[in-house]
Amino acid sequence: MARTIAVANQKGGVGKTTTSVNLSASLALSGSRVLLVDLDPQGNATMGSGVDKSTVERSTYDWLIDGVPLAELAVKCHGGYEVVPSNTDLTAAEVELLQLDNRERRLAECLEAAVDYDFVIIDCPPSLNILTLNALLAADSVLIPMQCEYYALEGLSALLETVEGVKQSGNPKLAIEGLLRTMYDPRNSLTRDVSRQLIQYFGDKVFRTVIPRNVRLAEAPSHGLPAILYDRQSRGAVAYMALAGEIRRKYVPSGTGE
Repeated sequence: MARTIAVANQKGGVGKTTTSVNLSASLALSGSRVLLVDLDPQGNATMGSGVDKSTVERSTYDWLIDGVPLAELAVKCHGGYEVVPSNTDLTAAEVELLQLDNRERRLAECLEAAVDYDFVIIDCPPSLNILTLNALLAADSVLIPMQCEYYALEGLSALLETVEGVKQSGNPKLAIEGLLRTMYDPRNSLTRDVSRQLIQYFGDKVFRTVIPRNVRLAEAPSHGLPAILYDRQSRGAVAYMALAGEIRRKYVPSGTGE
């Protein structure tokens, strides 16, 4: 049974898509079977995986609205994982979902066919809309990327309230996978201060891995590659491999050939 992790934060620019793509590639390189679901109409995870969003014949829209089978949608990427691609068609899905029965659970129903994977990573849009709600109702847990700044703490409280509401109203198994500190600069006193506060309040829910500010991480999407394939020696690539290791240690029994 796949472990389904929604990568979510309604604040933009925190490294959500970077995390979705690079975690997927790092988990795949570590031996896991991974499906990345691009649930953002911007299609950045699709492009960052080397798939041209403007030429895909079937997208997340066709999956959610028309029920096109997963096998006809998933695209194999250079990183060894598969992606369900997205483009601006998904914007229409936000409206059309509102007309459908069981609209909040369409993604959960779609993912029932995802039996051949160890991990499903969902890249959520940067807002708490019907698409994000679908992700939270389908997921086992939420991974929250965030910068160590005070505005980020305000956004975090709103997201945690949403997660708690989803837990109580429709997905009691939903858990916080962890808080991931991104674009981390240890030279910045504010960064260190907020990081200490996160650890104080959330303890072991804060990943030990921190994702540094890294030029290679920023460059990799323009080449349609995860950082681990663009420059595997870069600090960003090494950090995401460490994050994949933290997650795999929780769910993959040691000594398995997986």
